[in-house]
Amino acid sequence: MFKLLLTPGTLTLTEMRRVYEEPVHITLNPECFAAVDAAHQTVLDVVAAQGTVYGINTGFGMLADMRISDADLEQLQQNLVLSHAAGIGPRLDDGVVRLIMVLKINSLARGYSGVRRETIEQLVALVNHAALPCIPAKGSVGASGDLAPLAHMSVTLLGCGEFHWRGKIRPAAEVLESLGLSRLQLRPKEGLALLNGTQVSTALALAGLFQAETLLGSGLVIGALAVDAAMGTDVPFDARIHDIRGHAGQIACAAAYRMLLDNSGICASHRDCPRVQDPYSLRCQPQVLGACLDLICSVAETLHIEANAVSDNPLVFAAEGVTLSGGNFHAEPVALAADTLALSIAQIGALSERRTALLIDEHLSHLPPFLVENSGLNSGYMLPQVTAAALASENKSLAHPASVDSLPTSANQEDFVSMAAFAARRLGDMAENTAGVLAVEYLCAAQGVDFRAPMQTSPQLLVALTQLREVVPFYAKDRIHTPDIVAAMAMVQSGALLELLPPELLPSRRQNAGVEVHR
Repeated sequence: MFKLLLTPGTLTLTEMRRVYEEPVHITLNPECFAAVDAAHQTVLDVVAAQGTVYGINTGFGMLADMRISDADLEQLQQNLVLSHAAGIGPRLDDGVVRLIMVLKINSLARGYSGVRRETIEQLVALVNHAALPCIPAKGSVGASGDLAPLAHMSVTLLGCGEFHWRGKIRPAAEVLESLGLSRLQLRPKEGLALLNGTQVSTALALAGLFQAETLLGSGLVIGALAVDAAMGTDVPFDARIHDIRGHAGQIACAAAYRMLLDNSGICASHRDCPRVQDPYSLRCQPQVLGACLDLICSVAETLHIEANAVSDNPLVFAAEGVTLSGGNFHAEPVALAADTLALSIAQIGALSERRTALLIDEHLSHLPPFLVENSGLNSGYMLPQVTAAALASENKSLAHPASVDSLPTSANQEDFVSMAAFAARRLGDMAENTAGVLAVEYLCAAQGVDFRAPMQTSPQLLVALTQLREVVPFYAKDRIHTPDIVAAMAMVQSGALLELLPPELLPSRRQNAGVEVHR
């Protein structure tokens, strides 16, 4: 289990990736509680002064002008949470829910939300016991916070809703009792602080980021293997070409291709061949994947900032004794970042599909038609390329930007929304598609390299080839392809091929990725 000492506002991308991928035990830096206590006292002072402050003693959204009596303030917060639990659809994956909860803890513990330390500690206890609220995937427009999904997280603190705990879906009240935790009675502003915020959109976008990194790294390795399978040249990866253009991602990807193809016997065997240039899908890999890497790095910076942000409303500034109403809950930065990731994920798959098409074409690859002996009797990899084309085409539709859409909500009070939750959620489907496209290319590239025997690929790429051959044998004659594709896809998604690349290539794999922010 990953043990995380959390100083609010300083989560790194590496830590977030581990929270997403494995159970975590959180210990909050006790120094944070002074700010938490001060902000909560400021909320109590506002109530005592009989002032009117949004979210503390008023209605919400279009009902913000309605003053609520002091006697009803706790009921107000409970009603808010219950009434906003309106999501539908399948529940979010455990890794995403765990990340949502940690991001919410990280935000509330910054000390600008006005909640009690007991409320934060309840969330920490649930994370540490791996009791994960069942959160429906659909229902957020990514403005005024991810209201519905965060409400489904929050109702469990009240003993309502359900947890996924110890492998089963269980009533929240039952799980709280089993863990020795009391149902929370929300105090002024606490319900709003729990529901406001971009943590769901951000967690989904971070999941997409981590998947995009895995796909890009896998695409580099598989693409290099395809170069050898097609007997392509390594000249286009020469550092001098990329240095004079200057794009950091392109330079880094070209260096990765040089490293992967170094000492390839196949590559050395045809240095003086008459072919002048390879097709773009081989030759321009650093330019295409390098551009994707630059976008991924930019998105990583945006999401790192947002994950450490305070994004509820209103915000409590205890030092000045004031609350300020703004719009940090608007997830436009996340929506645009997710749309950018969608382009990268689509392009990684689109380029891979073109290399697969090249490899099965005997006129371009100079390999047996469809990469199988006795072609005609055997159809070989004809249909896997069709599958790859279908997946790549589907991603073209999914890549349409979600952030350009907006539908007003709350009787036009919330008149421009980000659609960040869907922008980020659809990244999972796109990543699944691209993993399938890369799996098909992995199979084809390995088949092509095997046909080049007795010549061998590089020692680095031989590792990738050997790993695949441990689970998928050479395709000697026609058999059902799906088990092979599934096995190759599992290897891609596991990140095993990333071990062949320098860790500094991908943002969340760098040591202590992300600088500390918001001191």
